[in-house]
Amino acid sequence: MYLESYGPQPINALTGASRAFFMAPPPGFAEVPLLTPRPVMLVAAPGDEALLEAELSRHPMLSAIGVAAARAMVPLLRPAALTRAAMENDAMAMDVAAIHQGYLRGFRALGGRIVTDARVRALTRRADGWRIETPAGDFAADIVVDAAGAWADRVAALAGARPRGLQPKRRTAVIVPAPAGHDVRRWPLVSDVAETYYFRAEVGDLLVSPADQTPVEPCDAQPDEIDVAVAVDRLEHALDIAVRRVLHKWAGLRSFVGDGNPVVGWDGAVDGFFWLAGQGGYGIQSAPGMADYVAALLAGRPNPIPALDPATVAATRTITATKGKEHP
Repeated sequence: MYLESYGPQPINALTGASRAFFMAPPPGFAEVPLLTPRPVMLVAAPGDEALLEAELSRHPMLSAIGVAAARAMVPLLRPAALTRAAMENDAMAMDVAAIHQGYLRGFRALGGRIVTDARVRALTRRADGWRIETPAGDFAADIVVDAAGAWADRVAALAGARPRGLQPKRRTAVIVPAPAGHDVRRWPLVSDVAETYYFRAEVGDLLVSPADQTPVEPCDAQPDEIDVAVAVDRLEHALDIAVRRVLHKWAGLRSFVGDGNPVVGWDGAVDGFFWLAGQGGYGIQSAPGMADYVAALLAGRPNPIPALDPATVAATRTITATKGKEHP
C-alpha cells in the first residue's frame, strides 16, 4: 500500500516525495500502472477513540466518517469492534512486482551488475578503497552502501563500524477465503488504529495480518502457527465471519532502530561507509524519495526533500534501543 499517513514523520516526507515517480515513472519502467486507488479505513474499538483523534489531528489526508458509513462500506464489521472510523481516500495499492522489476531493468540498463550467493565474508578498508570478500569473488569499491536489511548491523561490524541497534521484527500475513455473498474487492483496506490487525482483498479472497512485530534474529522468516491463529482470531472479532481454512501463510522481516526512523548517511567514524538501513515496513512506498535523498548525500548535493529533516534519519544521531511488540 502507498499511504502518506503511514509511519513516522520522516517516512511521511519520503513517501510524499515518491508519489510523482510512482504516478509517472520513466518511459519503459513498467507496462502497468504502479498505483491504483484503494482507500484505507481506520477503525477504533471501544477505548481507542483517543488514538483515532490523534491520527486525525496529525494527518490532514484522513477524514472522520460515521459508524453507519463504515458499515455500509464493509457490512460485516461487528458493531462491538467499531466505535469510530476515518478514511484515507487517496491511498493506493502498489504493484510491487512491477516496481521491483522496473528497478532491476533500470539498474542493468545503467551498467549495474547483480551478484547473488555472495554473502560478505570480510570488508577491509585500504588506502585505495574497500576490498569486499565473498564466495562469488572479491570486489573493490570506493564506497560501501550498507543496504543489507536485517543484516545491516552485521555487515557494519565487518567494516569496523559501530552497530546502530537494528532489530528485525517478524510480520505475518495469511490469506483466507472471502465470506460467501460478499465482493470484498470493493472493500477498503481496514486497519484498527491500535495496530492489532489489518485486512484487505487479495484477488477475491482476504489477506489479514495480526500486525505482529516479534523481535527475531536476521533469518529467512517463516510464519509461526500462533501468529497465524492470532490473525484469524482477530479477523473473526472484527468481522462477522467464521474462518474454516487458511489458503496461504507467510512471514517477512521489518527492521527498525529505537526511534523508528531510518538510518541513512555516512558512518562518521569509518571512511567510505554509508548506511541505508532501518526502513521498517515502509521501504517500497518511500523508495523513490529515499533514492533521491541518498543519491544527493552520496554526491554531496543539497537535500532534495524540504519536508525531511536530515537530523532525524542521520546515521550519526543518538539512537536508543528498540523493543518488539508481542501479542497481548
